Amino acid sequence: MKATILFRITAVLFLLFAAGHTFGFLSFKPPTQEAQAVLESMNNVHFTAEGKIFSYGGWYRGFGLSATASMLFEAFLAWYLGSMARRGAQGVKTIGWALFVWQLPGVVLAWIYFGIEPMVLSTVVTLLIGIATWLASVGTPKVAN
Repeated sequence: MKATILFRITAVLFLLFAAGHTFGFLSFKPPTQEAQAVLESMNNVHFTAEGKIFSYGGWYRGFGLSATASMLFEAFLAWYLGSMARRGAQGVKTIGWALFVWQLPGVVLAWIYFGIEPMVLSTVVTLLIGIATWLASVGTPKVAN
């Protein structure tokens, strides 16, 4: 399988991951009365930081949407790496391995905090990036100094 195809598959998985993440955390319904109380407290307890008033619920939504934005950028980057791999561009190796390393903490954090589904998807995406980068690296001619 070619690196370009693997990078493109990765990009689509990132888009699905972003959609699932966004829908999941924005539509979350607390399963117990205790969880409902926590959610209400997060939305009702306010604090001031740098002259602005915030709630923990707002921070939760903001961080969640920030994670979505990161996943959308990763989808773009994976797609772009596919284009770079097709052209045999030299930067695929550096950017691809950087993206691979960037994904490793996500696998660990998903395993610790988010459950099996996000951990499996994170692992698949990370492996695809690694394999695609390796394929692009061995297929890219070396430039003589």
